[in-house]
Amino acid sequence: MASSRSGPNLSRIATSLGVSIATVSNALSGKGRVSGQLVERIREHAAELGYVPSQAGRALRTGRSGVLGLVLADIANPLFPKIAQAIEFAASTAGYGVLIADSRGDAAAQTDAINRLVERGVDGMVIIPRRATRISSAACPVALIDTPSTPGNTVSADHWQGGREIGVHLADLGHQRILIIGNNQESSVQNDRADGIRAGMDAGMHSETLWIGKVEQDGGSGCPLGLAEKVREGFTAFAALSDLQALRALTELQQAGISVPGDVSVTGFDDLIWSPVVTPSLTTVRMDMDRIAGIAVSALADTIRKSHAREGVLVTAEIERVAMQLIVRQSSGPASPAPKTSEMENM
Repeated sequence: MASSRSGPNLSRIATSLGVSIATVSNALSGKGRVSGQLVERIREHAAELGYVPSQAGRALRTGRSGVLGLVLADIANPLFPKIAQAIEFAASTAGYGVLIADSRGDAAAQTDAINRLVERGVDGMVIIPRRATRISSAACPVALIDTPSTPGNTVSADHWQGGREIGVHLADLGHQRILIIGNNQESSVQNDRADGIRAGMDAGMHSETLWIGKVEQDGGSGCPLGLAEKVREGFTAFAALSDLQALRALTELQQAGISVPGDVSVTGFDDLIWSPVVTPSLTTVRMDMDRIAGIAVSALADTIRKSHAREGVLVTAEIERVAMQLIVRQSSGPASPAPKTSEMENM
């Protein structure tokens, strides 16, 4: 009774077809010398009986679990569930399951997450590192998804190129003074994006960078960023380094009675799920997450196939950069003339 509840096993398939268990095992695994015609008969019969191969048994035979680990930097950030979905799909297509761990933006928690996944026997893992950390060893093959300036990286969105797209876009709209808004100046991703924005600006344009972390050290979490004052100083474009920061800027400007895009423009990064539906809809830059995930999983699977896990195995092929796409929506428009002094006093 126990065997019928757990589904048909190799013995039942072998008995039904009058062949050995070894022949059935070889036919289903693609190993050994079994004629093509017999392989087809065995597989068809196994499918008819509803046979599902035991993952545990396969792991014992091959030394592989068929599972990849995924370490996210901070799953509370709306970008990371989107990344996780792309990785899971790419892994499933390659025949792997996925175990997800969250480092919660903490370097120590990241190390613990990596160790836990190794203890659970993953064949390899995809890691999106917490900002300002470097992954040097994980006791299994590792593919890193970070920014191109990160050593040992496997694949990345081209954050610098994405920033340049924003800079060129704002220059074409006639903006002369741009405030770049970031969250943390230790982030390599945000620094690459900011450098790209500056590279896309025309000669004679002026930019400054506001780091929210520094502002909140003095004013407290969620404090005003002083954007109305920046408008009075002549800034007409606010280029945020993520859509989350763009939303904060958009809200603060609108609460101060400053029209977007009538008076100033706001842009973001990442094209989060709500970016097309806020008012005004947000001009931003989108990552090709499906392609990035596919490259990372493919590189990882190739390394796993070539060798069993060895301590500190990183996928160290030349970094592959994936271009980002500018998505122009309603929050960016032509630069408006500087408001008159009396108008500014009413803001």
